Amino acid sequence: MNDAFHPLRSNVLRPRSSLRTVIGHYGIVTIGYDTALREQIRAHLAGHERRTVTDPTKRHAAVAVVIVDSEVGEDRVDSAPVDDWIAGRPMDAGLDGRMVDVSGGAAFLLCRRASRLRAHAAQWALPGGRLDPGETAVDAALRELDEEVGVTLSGDHVLGLLDDYPTRSGYVITPVVLWGGGRLDPQPAPDEVVAVYRVGLHQLRREDSPRFITIPESPRPVVQIPLGNDLIHAPTGAVLLQLRWLCLEGRHDPVDGLEQPVFAWQ
Repeated sequence: MNDAFHPLRSNVLRPRSSLRTVIGHYGIVTIGYDTALREQIRAHLAGHERRTVTDPTKRHAAVAVVIVDSEVGEDRVDSAPVDDWIAGRPMDAGLDGRMVDVSGGAAFLLCRRASRLRAHAAQWALPGGRLDPGETAVDAALRELDEEVGVTLSGDHVLGLLDDYPTRSGYVITPVVLWGGGRLDPQPAPDEVVAVYRVGLHQLRREDSPRFITIPESPRPVVQIPLGNDLIHAPTGAVLLQLRWLCLEGRHDPVDGLEQPVFAWQ
């Protein structure tokens, strides 16, 4: 396990950065989308000694962590049969796989992958994909963001990079954090993405998050990030956990030692 990662130790409360919170409609407390947040994220990323993974047996991919503005109550409903997608997948009591009641204030874009995809169909994901020849991680993240959700940004929107995450399916993922500059207007490519959600950053700081479980197939802890009525697992869950720990709270804990659930190993 890298850098002596220990999930129980990572749950110890530590001082949090000062974020502007906003009480919106329905009394929901969100994180303000403003210059102070942007500069805090930029500073935390710049002061972080990024962990990189060099593994010639794995392909390099990148994901876009796009920080946008959102409004409470603008959650949308999947335009596809969620019940069919979760058939046979272990679900905790009270969960139905839907992303509801998550928007408001500073947020990130989260995608529901199309069910017709050959790999990781219908799973939650950040916009992204493998690097094309000659591309950098930033190049790939910006290209995939445009191709998958119809959002065009440039290198000027990059705030920094999170740690590399090696996946069980043969990739090393580099997360690129981008400042969207507003709410944006995602237009998902139907062949790849069914729906795009604006998920408030405050949702990453729920009292029941993160969760760690054990599985017989691995000695490493499996991370679960509760969002809406579902649980987000690694690799996306690991990236979102570091988004919280590093960008919001200034914590430098590693996440590359966190395990994926067995259903995501292929």
